[in-house]
Parts: sequence; structure tokens; C-alpha cells
Amino acid sequence: MAIIKRKPKTPAQRFLELSRHEVDNKRPEASLTESLHRAKGRNCYGRITSRRRGGGHKKLYRRIDFKRDIIDIPATVTAIEYDPFRSAHIALVTYENGEIRYILAPKGLKKGDTIISTNSRQAEFPVGLACPLNLLPPAVNIHSIEMLPGQGAKLARGAGASAQLVSVEGDRATLKMPSGEIRTIASNCRATVGEVGNSEHSNQSLGKAGRNRWLGKRPRVRGVAMNPVDHPMGGGEGKTAGGGHPVSPWGQLAKSFPTRKKSKTTNSAIILRRNGKKLKRK
Repeated sequence: MAIIKRKPKTPAQRFLELSRHEVDNKRPEASLTESLHRAKGRNCYGRITSRRRGGGHKKLYRRIDFKRDIIDIPATVTAIEYDPFRSAHIALVTYENGEIRYILAPKGLKKGDTIISTNSRQAEFPVGLACPLNLLPPAVNIHSIEMLPGQGAKLARGAGASAQLVSVEGDRATLKMPSGEIRTIASNCRATVGEVGNSEHSNQSLGKAGRNRWLGKRPRVRGVAMNPVDHPMGGGEGKTAGGGHPVSPWGQLAKSFPTRKKSKTTNSAIILRRNGKKLKRK
């Protein structure tokens, strides 16, 4: 997959850089899709609680199999498809028992390949193999990782993401996350071998504001461009940087301020934070 640029016949194409989607242009599997209510940033009272959301193109949600709970039955990749709800591509797989599922498409997985989910130790670890962490060798790259056994994949699901299995000691496995954080989780949690595909997604340039509107993202107004009544950083003669530390409209510090609660129960599982600091133990 590569980033492609077009000859700028229009102003919007001058800065447009998109990844070449090597996917099958087919309608999604009807039995695995559903229509979702789009809240557009509103709560149950119709009040905006998450700004800058709304509009966007119509899209159907594809139900993804994050549990990979069909054990020891091979599945054949029928198609690699685009998913409008995520940065990664998805793969439509057909199991030998007739079941069809969508999974996240790992890098290197092609149409016609065979994958399997197992609970037994394997001699080889091909891309797309799903199994518990205690059955994988150290230093292998993995994605779609569970945080609790049987819960379904929660970690390393974005395009190009992968974690590294550092070690397995007893009932705990140590992982190096895509952010650089080192943490432990239960060794019987499941994960999939390989990294998520469509890694060029982060190198794209949308080229124009309208493409953001298609994605359901509305314009953003800077705080320093507002009046003092609307934002703590507003006001001033001419263009000013606000004079203080960047904050949200409600005074929450926007930089160098940890937002993770010290009372969070999973803090004990973090060995090294993403900023290179160790969490203080009580």
C-alpha cells in the first residue's frame, strides 16, 4: 500500500494525499451490518456535550468479531473491505462450518488465506492466528488484545498498531504497548499475531475542509479567537496568545496535566508509563 498524489487540476487536489485502498469494492455483508443512531455530540436532552460533531456521510456499522471464539475451525478470507467506522481495514472470513464473521485485517493478510483461532500450542505463528498470550513466544508482535479473558479485544486495534509481547511469567504477561507504555495483563487473554493493516492511514492529507465534513467533523474555533465571555483564553487587543496556560472553556489544563485518575484500579498493572515515568506505588 502506498500514498498517492493526484495532478492538481483543482485547488483541493493540490494537497490531497490518500492511501491506495487495496480492498474489494463490494457491498458489506448484510447479515453483519446494522444502522446506528448518530448522536452528533448530543446527550439524551439534546444538549451538546461533545463539540464539533455532526453531519457526515451515511454509513452502516459492521459488527466485528473481537472475541475470535470459534475455536480450532479454519476460516478462509473471502474479502478485504473498507470500514467507515475505523482506520483499519476489515476481512470477511468464512469458517468451514458455514459461519461468516468480520475481523480486523492484519498486515499481509490476503484474499484466499486461511486463519484459525486456537487454545493449543502451535509450531508456527502465522499472521492472523488468535490464541492466549501464554501460548505465544516472546518478542512477537500482536494486536487485538483482550484486557480481561473473554471480554473481547480492546487494545491495539487502530491502523498500523501492534504491541510486543515482552514476557510471560505465570498468570501475568508483560506487554509493550504502541504508546511505549509497559503493562501487565492476564496471560490467558487472547490476542492476534501480526500488526493491524492500512499502516499508511496516518500519512494521509485530507486536502480540503470538506473531506473532514464528510467524516462527521465540524469546524473548530480557537479559544484565542473568542471573546472573554466565551473562553478563558479569549479577548485582548489584536492577536494574542491568551497570556496563560492553554485551557479548555471550563478551565481544564490542556497541556502537561495528567488526566488519569490516581485511584484507577488498573494503575497497578502499569510498569512504565508512555512518558517514560514509573507510577508511584502506595
